[in-house]
Amino acid sequence: MSAPDLPRGLGSLSGCRAREVLDRVGDKWSLYVIHLLGGGTRRFRDLRRMIDGISQRMLTVTLRGLERDGLVTRTVHPTVPPRVDYALTPMGRTLLDTVCALIRWADEHLPDIDAARAAYDRRAALLNASLNGHPEPDALHDSADDARGLQQPVKSRADDPSRR
Repeated sequence: MSAPDLPRGLGSLSGCRAREVLDRVGDKWSLYVIHLLGGGTRRFRDLRRMIDGISQRMLTVTLRGLERDGLVTRTVHPTVPPRVDYALTPMGRTLLDTVCALIRWADEHLPDIDAARAAYDRRAALLNASLNGHPEPDALHDSADDARGLQQPVKSRADDPSRR
């Protein structure tokens, strides 16, 4: 399957400014932030608590980038300690359907992706064992992969006629 043809005049994505925007909204954390802000205004500490694995610095960098691109607003309330709220701008809200669809797709396909990764890892381990002259590790062979056509036969070096 090949990528669709680009409309005339767009050229490659790597050479156009749209690539900058795609880099921003497609980075590791921006999708999560946009998705969470789709539910309404959030405080910094709430976002940090809701996004597993993000550091304070990375959340700050992500929010600043989204604010710079006009997708998020930042409101500082003059309280002690200061309260900072973040919300999607109208332009940021236009991304919600796409972001939600992408997250939904990822959630729905996690079992398939996990199975494909496991099958790939088993094949890679079998190939590596074969190339290093080790017998096929039975623990890595899954007959269910054979039935699905995922397990490719791997010849060992001993079976190679050129080595005789």
